[in-house]
Amino acid sequence: MKEIKIGLIGSGWMGKAHTNAFLNAQMLFGPEFGRPVFECVSDTQEDVVKAAAEKLGFNRWTTNWMDIINDPAIDLVDIATPNFLHYEMAKAALLAGKHVYCEKPLCFTPAESKELADLAKEKGVVNYVGTQNVNNPANAYVRDLVKEGKLGKIMRFIATYDQDALLDPESPITWRHINKFAGSGALGDLASHMIAVSQMILGDIDSVNAVSQIIIPERPKARGSSEMAKVENDDIMTFMAKYKNGCLGTIGTSRVATGRKNFFSYEIQGTEGSVYYSLERMGEVQVYFRSDDGRDGGFRTVLLNPEHEGYGVFEPQAGIAIAFTDMKILEVHKLLAAITQGAPYMCDFAFGHKIDCVIDAVLQSAESEQWTKVAD
Repeated sequence: MKEIKIGLIGSGWMGKAHTNAFLNAQMLFGPEFGRPVFECVSDTQEDVVKAAAEKLGFNRWTTNWMDIINDPAIDLVDIATPNFLHYEMAKAALLAGKHVYCEKPLCFTPAESKELADLAKEKGVVNYVGTQNVNNPANAYVRDLVKEGKLGKIMRFIATYDQDALLDPESPITWRHINKFAGSGALGDLASHMIAVSQMILGDIDSVNAVSQIIIPERPKARGSSEMAKVENDDIMTFMAKYKNGCLGTIGTSRVATGRKNFFSYEIQGTEGSVYYSLERMGEVQVYFRSDDGRDGGFRTVLLNPEHEGYGVFEPQAGIAIAFTDMKILEVHKLLAAITQGAPYMCDFAFGHKIDCVIDAVLQSAESEQWTKVAD
């Protein structure tokens, strides 16, 4: 059984989610895919990282992330930090010959993510971007329906990813509101997940036409403070998309969507059938096939079950709910399988680069108010 010694950079909510996924991946899939060893965790504040090391079970801790990069004992660098740190940390890890697992979005610019993708290929290491919705069994099912031609020619993709987590105008400014730290607003934070799933199911986007809006232009610097700071990026983004396969799409996102908690929702319309899916009803896919029409025709509910890719490792029968953390477990399993067995995987840095190219084109389009080509 091969040990995979992990160095985690960033011990916040996402770092905890990664650690939980590693623990459960070994339990569910077995030790033949490697045994994760929590070697070292890094964060900026000593008291925070000491507490994280104890709670998460890491052998050591540090406040200098370069200690993880330079540690010869560490096999995999796990980056769960704010967006603006991804490029520098991933590049350093690749140059050190480490495998890299990095949260999305990979980089701020296509040039940066292309550099990382090329460097990862040159170094021959596993390079994985954390776009966990790609590993959702429901999305894999929809991908297969499209690939098998069950929906006919795909005509239209209508999608949105909405939350209301930042609806309160008294909620203080964070790094997510500042472009030099976040790169974009709801687009990079939320819509990047929808772009990734759309890329998985429908392939490349050719061009986009976008509009954006900042609903809350200023926020207090701290809770209850009268001192305000400017919000620099999109609360709402909506864009039309032309896919290279001829499909037309509309993708929207909002971080101030009143009443929406985690509304990741899309419909794909084909000439022979359509599907509708919402992450708020994670275990159900609504499916319609023209061939089934008649007196009782219309959409029907397909419950996720062990026949759907990835589901059976968690539950023995249909209709038993799985969750966000389970998508992360499936993600980490693919990462470990790639490291220990050379198994293929989709969400590499080249895949992350494609997402960064779409995000960049959307930002350009929103600024110019014109159709913008997505870079190849």
